[in-house]
Amino acid sequence: MKRRTRPRKTIQHFHDPGDLHELTFSCQDRRPLLTNDAWRMALAQFIDVSGEQFRFDLIAFVFMPEHVHLLVNPREEEPDIPGYLAGIKQRLATVAEADLQAHRSPLLARLTVRMPDGTDRFRYWLQGPGYDRNLRTQTAVRASIDYIHTNPVKRGLVRKNRQWNWSSARFYETDGQEYDPRCPRLQPLPAEFWDWHILQG
Repeated sequence: MKRRTRPRKTIQHFHDPGDLHELTFSCQDRRPLLTNDAWRMALAQFIDVSGEQFRFDLIAFVFMPEHVHLLVNPREEEPDIPGYLAGIKQRLATVAEADLQAHRSPLLARLTVRMPDGTDRFRYWLQGPGYDRNLRTQTAVRASIDYIHTNPVKRGLVRKNRQWNWSSARFYETDGQEYDPRCPRLQPLPAEFWDWHILQG
């Protein structure tokens, strides 16, 4: 009897009005490619650009060495989540490839994969749509922000959330008074969304 092949799991982006989305995407082979400040600054810029283009507000974020977490609030009733992510990822991949070529970096070869048609393609990001979780309640959103901000602490990169420069933790812990201008622009949810004042790190 012939065994039935299971279909490959794919992530479906779906949206209901009022949903926030926790988006996660990783570097190719989960390499720590996001340790370069120039690339992290470019990533921040492209998050801003793609957010304006596709009308997504950034609520919270963290750039880890090999992956990214974004909590976003779409302003469109039918948001183009794949387009938003592609706008971020493709732009940074182009910058990174040009940078590696200019410096004749051996990393360029390690990030180049052979496609089924025999052509070679540079891959900065792990193939696929990444992870997308819909959030609807205050409790879920608060838990997501806390999870995003504690990533560097859990990994042992810093002792306190606010010590990690490439996240929105310091912004939340100081009620918006402290923020690294190299990071992407935030548009926190309005005060009436919350029944609490400041997230504790």
